[in-house]
Amino acid sequence: MTVSARWNGEEIARSDDTVVVEGNHYFPPASVARSALVPSEKTTVCSWKGTAQYHSVNAGGAINQDAAWYYPAPKEKAASIKDRIAFGGGVEIVEE
Repeated sequence: MTVSARWNGEEIARSDDTVVVEGNHYFPPASVARSALVPSEKTTVCSWKGTAQYHSVNAGGAINQDAAWYYPAPKEKAASIKDRIAFGGGVEIVEE
């Protein structure tokens, strides 16, 4: 199954190799349009996944603040999502 992420009229990620954790598709870094990611200072902590780092999404001439996140050094139970990127904040995930 191919999964894509779209926001503001643009496809920002596409892969047939996502990992689903807690309902979120985590995309391999190479499948995400790097021009769509803007570094953010935001971090959050999950008790079992570890510390997430965020990006804002730049697509269609607009910025979606802190709508993408990844775990650069996840805890052992979440090792399968290391460096993979997930989306929220209204980014549409489409399973094809």
